[in-house]
Amino acid sequence: MKTFLRTPIIVALGTIVSLAAGIAGVACAQDYPTRPIRLIVPYPAGGGTDIAGRWMADKLSARLNQRVFVDNRAGANGNLGTDNIAKADADGYVIGMGTPGPITVGRSLYPDLPYDPKKDFAPIILANESPVVLVVNPALPFQSLKEIVVAAKASPGKLTTALVSTGSVPHLLTEMFKISAGVDVLDVPYKGGAPATLDVISGQVNMLFSVLPLVLPNIKAGQLRAIAITSKTRSPLLPDVPTTAEQGYGDVVGSAWNGIVAPAGTPKAVIDKLNAESASILADPDTKERFTALGMEAVGGSPQSFADYLQAESDKWAKVIAAAHLRAP
Repeated sequence: MKTFLRTPIIVALGTIVSLAAGIAGVACAQDYPTRPIRLIVPYPAGGGTDIAGRWMADKLSARLNQRVFVDNRAGANGNLGTDNIAKADADGYVIGMGTPGPITVGRSLYPDLPYDPKKDFAPIILANESPVVLVVNPALPFQSLKEIVVAAKASPGKLTTALVSTGSVPHLLTEMFKISAGVDVLDVPYKGGAPATLDVISGQVNMLFSVLPLVLPNIKAGQLRAIAITSKTRSPLLPDVPTTAEQGYGDVVGSAWNGIVAPAGTPKAVIDKLNAESASILADPDTKERFTALGMEAVGGSPQSFADYLQAESDKWAKVIAAAHLRAP
């Protein structure tokens, strides 16, 4: 009889505790934030992720009535700053910019990461995507992917392509294209996008897969010819450049992206509040215009849709890394 009586009491107490936790979470979201928020950008100032992060931080500061300040923690291809996000207190006062390399690629390429990309982060929102474009030196005769493939198969290993940052989205799209087309192209590694771009412009290297913001000015100036966009649809910035899918390579699709994440364990009510405010910012015409000018597309969505996106991206790149037999440098 004692056991019989104790069970409903325990259940009732558990229900009360759960309700109390839920009420506390709502109260936390209503009061949050009560002090400044640090947004970690795992790259140097001035790059695309930094620019997007500073825009979001500035707009969030106004909407939350608390300063959101950017803290650049560059190093190890973004892994250092991303580790700082993962190790921070899960209270909503440290958030950060998540990017493909450290979160959706690093799991397969760097087995010794000091953090778990899948378990150590709470996704908040997908902020933007940047298409990747294949460009060639304009002195070359190529006008399409088909023409590049024909030339590569006629002279295996003769065509050269610049590779920037092992495991970056442009690098992995290069590997996807080589596998899909069945071509042998000579890789020329570079430590940065700027020197790689200059060597394609000068004719030292034939082609380059690059995020659009980096090479858009050179395309507009006629210094580079854009052959294909790897996004699902054409870019409004280059409406005459067909996608890879339109040219018969529907599996060579991918974009660079920036999202906002928090340490795992951050209260759901806080995540939801940050998501709601960020979504409003991303839907604002000023943000869309600003991101479009940078070669980015404002996205948005729920925390769950971002989590699903991260899982799909991780699965996709894991297959490419395995197929191309890539290893961390």
